[in-house]
Amino acid sequence: MKRTWTRIAAAAETPSNLGAFFPLSTELTQAQDHGPTSGRCVIISPLLPGAAKSVALRSPQAVLEEIEGLAQAIHLDVLAAETVKLSKIQAGAFLGKGQREEIGRRIKALEPDLLIFNHTLSPVQQRNLEKEWDVKVIDRTGLILEIFGERAQTKEGRLQVELAALEYQKSRLVRSWTHLERQRGGAGFMGGPGERQIEIDRRLISERISRLKKELEDVRRTRELGRKSRERVPFPVIALVGYTNAGKSTLFNRLTQADVFAKDLLFATLDPTLRRIELPNGQKAILSDTVGFIADLPTHLIAAFRATLEQVLYADVIVHVIDSSRPDYEAQRQDVIGILEQMGIRYEEDPRILEIYNKIDALAPDTLEDLRRDCAFHEDRIMLSALSGEGEADLLGRTASLLSEKRVEVSFALPYQDGKALSWLYDHAELLQRTDGESAIDVVVRIDRADLGKFVEHYGYKPRPDR
Repeated sequence: MKRTWTRIAAAAETPSNLGAFFPLSTELTQAQDHGPTSGRCVIISPLLPGAAKSVALRSPQAVLEEIEGLAQAIHLDVLAAETVKLSKIQAGAFLGKGQREEIGRRIKALEPDLLIFNHTLSPVQQRNLEKEWDVKVIDRTGLILEIFGERAQTKEGRLQVELAALEYQKSRLVRSWTHLERQRGGAGFMGGPGERQIEIDRRLISERISRLKKELEDVRRTRELGRKSRERVPFPVIALVGYTNAGKSTLFNRLTQADVFAKDLLFATLDPTLRRIELPNGQKAILSDTVGFIADLPTHLIAAFRATLEQVLYADVIVHVIDSSRPDYEAQRQDVIGILEQMGIRYEEDPRILEIYNKIDALAPDTLEDLRRDCAFHEDRIMLSALSGEGEADLLGRTASLLSEKRVEVSFALPYQDGKALSWLYDHAELLQRTDGESAIDVVVRIDRADLGKFVEHYGYKPRPDR
């Protein structure tokens, strides 16, 4: 459901350390279609002690806007959103008593169906806040899982979401709440009499987790077989990674002329998509569009998506798409780097990585010039607009160069009667030159060193010494 929010008044100054609180019914006007919603929510985003470093990269307002976007991604009407400044975290309820009481009064006035807490809550903290405020509470992880549950389309995607949800839910057994009617799919943390509310004990959850892990291990083995099959018919893999909504799917569509769902929507892509492309030098490759990353992505969620993310680990080129139009793009860049390093990729040392600064069509002239100067000093940084296509040739050319660095030029003299060997080279190498002689076909190709070894071993032809 599309919404357009227009701010019509500035926040009133308040002496409270709770910061600005915007009841949207008075401070914002909402232009929207009148489709169904999942419910009405209030958002609390804590500003933690010692957060100066993260604030330097991402402002509290940017953090608030992101969590609002996550809520709207599953069609929640955001009644109010607030940044709460903490001097310390309270073990039992996260917030101090005075803060809880003040927020409780506002919740009572607004009557939301749900409160979203933009941080990880322990089960005890979640239960205590629910009891005190008399409203269903979910934390950031629960909200992300709700979105993933709605977005997953493939069997693998659904398995991964269910595994992550159950790992999260082990200590948060489902309780019946009467606040929120469930009108869609999801991971099941938002409560409501319309959904399957079953008291699941830890034993049943653990058994289901074991089965899911086994099924996902089967998926991993199948993917490994597929990767080995591609090694026999080798197309290099180019993996697109980036923060959610950075424009990966739009870039994927432009490069492949495909029609992958691309929208200004958080986590528009959850299941990976693969397409074959041809680079400017004629080399064929597989382009992969993967799930977008986000700040504070829980470790168990990354682990659950291991089977999907493995294609990034084994990619020949990793294209990191960055939304350069955002004021906090450096924070988003660092978040993606952190997740890639959790996966085992040594980002700063990995020669496979290209950084693509996308959405340059949305930059002001002075900002564009600053970015241009920065990219000029880094050959692995490219400016691009996936919307207009500006910079596309630079991206494809640099990608081809990276792949070519792994290849060598060789020549063969192949007899006319051995069409299979010639066909293999056409499929697996870049043909640079062909000369049809009297008794043989002379070819010059650029080929991956590993593939050269396979060709020589299988067909018995050795490269000519004149190259």
